[in-house]
Parts: sequence; structure tokens; C-alpha cells
Amino acid sequence: MDFGLNGKRAFVGGGGRGIGKAIALELAREGADVVIASRSREQLEQSAQEIAEETGRLIIPMVLDVTQREQVDRVMAEAAERLNGLHILVNSASLPGGSPNAVGPIETVDDEALLSDFDVKYVGALRCSRAAIPHLKEQGWGRIVNISGGNGRTAGNLSGGARNVSMVHLTKTLSNQVGRFGITVNCIHPGTTRTERTPGMLEARAAQLGVTAAEVEAQDFAPDSPRGNAICRMVDGSEIGYLTCYLASDKAWAVTGEVIAAGGGTGTAVYY
Repeated sequence: MDFGLNGKRAFVGGGGRGIGKAIALELAREGADVVIASRSREQLEQSAQEIAEETGRLIIPMVLDVTQREQVDRVMAEAAERLNGLHILVNSASLPGGSPNAVGPIETVDDEALLSDFDVKYVGALRCSRAAIPHLKEQGWGRIVNISGGNGRTAGNLSGGARNVSMVHLTKTLSNQVGRFGITVNCIHPGTTRTERTPGMLEARAAQLGVTAAEVEAQDFAPDSPRGNAICRMVDGSEIGYLTCYLASDKAWAVTGEVIAAGGGTGTAVYY
């Protein structure tokens, strides 16, 4: 299936590593030119080189702090200029799960860390969307994909869960406002996802448990494991990239204002 992404221009916030990098790679494989943006210049430049060498597409690294509106507006305008237009925005700039001192029992939550988490993920996505929408309107065609998280559907994380819920509300609200301009807005809830961070995280848990990293992963994704999912394996970052490419494509006009879980079938709750 041809997604119609060849020659499209995309901006991926948080594109230097993790799920954002995986999404940028898949967009480039489909023929898009991509700006990847985050706070870390060194990581961005390395990732841009890797993706460009593999795909032959134009990959531009741009340093961006999404908590600064003036900087967001300036970088988005520069990105659109360097790409010669903008069609796709992916908001994936945040620390997975939330700050360590903002995710525990309410008595231990640090207010500043909690507010910072929302400022980066929710307000950061709002800032990037606000800055990108005029450029998408110029094309008469646009796609915004917000990367949220499956813990938005599970009580327990006062930072990560709550801000993921806010991303869903942002998604639906924007979809109602910009659909008339040929722009769709959707949200993805990844679950536990394999990225470059995964080996280190598994090794750390393995050391605590006195087993191997492979054994930890096998236990996590054994049938009926509370950490696992229906397909009994970890979802790969590339698979979030595939879904993003579909939502960013010409084939996804009928889908807007929606949230799609991509965790391999987690939990037993029914959503309708």
C-alpha cells in the first residue's frame, strides 16, 4: 500500500531518540523529509546522520525546548522554511512515564516536577501544534499525531497517566477546530515499547532479581503476566512508526480525533 508520503515534509518533536526517532525513521523510509527536534544537539545530529544514511532523505536536526513559546514559534517557522513547507507534525517530546519524583503516592509528589512534566508533554504539544497549524493550512492538507501513553487508561501515575489523558483531550479539541482545513489530528497510546533504552532497563531489573535480561523480558510477557499483553511480546518502536505513517497518510482521512492503543493488547478493560 502506498501511503502517499513521498515528498511530504514532517516535523518530529522528540525525534532524537526513542519512539520519536523510530517514527522519524519510518516517515523517511516512506519518502518524507523530516526535521527532528529535541534539547540534545549531539543526540540529534547522530540520529539525523543515521536516518539520512539509511533512507537517503533530507533529515534536519534542530535544537528545541518545547517549554519556550518564542523558541517553538521560531524553530517551527525555520523548519517549514528549510523543508519548503510542512505537512506533518508528530508530538513525541517527553520523558517516558514522567519525572521520578512526580509519579508516586500523592504525599511524595513534587509540585514543580509535576508541573514541569505537563509543561513539556501537554503544553509542549499545544505550543508545537499552534506553531505548526498555520503552515499546515497553507498546504490545505495536514496531519498531527500526538504520542501519549497507555498509562492514561490505568490509575496510579499522577504525572504520566494524567498528562496522557490531557493529550487525548487536546487531540479531540484540535481535530474539531482544524478538520475543515484538511487537517486531521490523532493520538497513539504506546505501551511498553522497545527502544534503545530497553536493554539498560532490563539489565538493571535483571541485576536486582538475580536473573538474565532475557529472563526478565520472558517473565514480563508470559501469558497472563500483569506486565504483559495479549500478543506476549514487547512492541517495537518501529511498530509505533508504522501506525504513525498510516495516520499521517492519504489513506487515513476518515480517522480524526481518535486515540489508538498500540501496546499489543494490554489489560482487560473494554473501550467502546
